[in-house]
Amino acid sequence: MKFARTLIASVAAGLLATSAIAMTKEEHKTAKDNIEATYKADKNNCDALTANAKDICQKEAKGKEKVAKAELEAQYKPSAKNTQKVAEARAEAAYDVAKEKCDDLKGNEKDVCEKDAKAAHVKAKEDAKVAAAQAKPADSAAEKNAAVAEARKDANAEKNDANYKAAKERCDALSGDAKSKCVDDMKRMYNKS
Repeated sequence: MKFARTLIASVAAGLLATSAIAMTKEEHKTAKDNIEATYKADKNNCDALTANAKDICQKEAKGKEKVAKAELEAQYKPSAKNTQKVAEARAEAAYDVAKEKCDDLKGNEKDVCEKDAKAAHVKAKEDAKVAAAQAKPADSAAEKNAAVAEARKDANAEKNDANYKAAKERCDALSGDAKSKCVDDMKRMYNKS
C-alpha cells in the first residue's frame, strides 16, 4: 500500500513538473548531459553494494535516469503526450525497483510481492492513460467526456484484473477452509465467477 501511495504521489508530481515553461536547445543539452553524469555517479555508488542490494541500487539509478529524461523531454517539448510519457516512465521505474525488491523473498511471499508490484504498475499506467484522455483536446465537451469515460472504463477493468491476480496469490498461501473462504471472498470482491 505504501508503494502504491508513493507511486501515485510521484505521478502527480511528474504531471505538475511537466507543465513548466519550455527550454532552449542549449539548456536541453546541458540538462541531458547532467542527467547522464548523475546516472553514472549513481551507478558507481552501487558498486559498493553486493547481492540484491546492488541490483536494487542499479534499478533505482536506471529508473531515476529514465524519469529525468522523460521529464526533460516534457519540459523541452511540452505536450499531453510527453506528460503521459513522464507518468509511464515513473510507473516503469517504480515497477522495476519493486520487482527487484521481491527477489529478496521466497515462495508465496515473493509471488504476492510480484503481483502487488504488477497491480501498482497497472494502476499507475492506467491512471496515466486517463490523465492523457483528460488532457487531450476534443471538438466538443460531449466528445471529451465520452473519451474520458471510455478511458476510465478500460482503466478500471485493467486495475480490477491486476488486483484480482494479487488477491488470488494471497489466497494461495492458505489451505483448507481458510483458502476456500479467501477465494470466495476474492471472487465476490472482484466480480469473478
